[in-house]
Amino acid sequence: MLSFAPAYPLLYEALKPLFPNCLWSGNRSSRTIALTFDDGPHPRYTPQLLEQLERHGVTASFFWLGACVHRSPAIARAVYAQGHWIGLHGYDHRSFPLLSASALKQTLAETQSEITLACQLPPTAVRDVRPPNGLFTPQTLTLLQQWQYRPVMWSVVPEDWVRPGVTTVVQRILQQVKNGSIIVLHDGAHGGIDVAETVGQLLPLLLAQNYRFVTIDQLWQAHS
Repeated sequence: MLSFAPAYPLLYEALKPLFPNCLWSGNRSSRTIALTFDDGPHPRYTPQLLEQLERHGVTASFFWLGACVHRSPAIARAVYAQGHWIGLHGYDHRSFPLLSASALKQTLAETQSEITLACQLPPTAVRDVRPPNGLFTPQTLTLLQQWQYRPVMWSVVPEDWVRPGVTTVVQRILQQVKNGSIIVLHDGAHGGIDVAETVGQLLPLLLAQNYRFVTIDQLWQAHS
């Protein structure tokens, strides 16, 4: 299978200056990084992942699909109760540029509703959005900002969803990680089967390099 993994760091460097209103990474002078997970919550993979995060004392950020929250509200609640930050990934992983403005607004509102119901949060508490597959247009960003959402991207993409193997995923992250990195992994149907093992191997290595894990919200606070 063709791997796009080598292209992601180049893509990040090209797009970041073009779209400065997105959160692509944190402060390069600070030894902080954000570990993020897309496509969950999953009834099996997410609880396994939570165990690893708790074992290593790491707080992460999760970008959820509304349909998955609807299916697993108790797991969503457990993630939130453990202190992790929550964002939106759309209701069913449809690409944002393919949606009309009203359909985009609806997929975000429905996902927000599922999360706030499951986690007993006020709707305004969940406003970080990561577009599925990282695909967006300038018009997408204009709409997100108009609706008071915060667009979140990434800087380290090890392509775990194609399952190249835990060792490969860990190596790719270690090669690319730097101060302020936003790492994206997946705890959903694609890639989630390996996520707990990947994180179990990765976290001790990053902690040994004196990285400190922060949430997406903390990166925004430093960004503004």
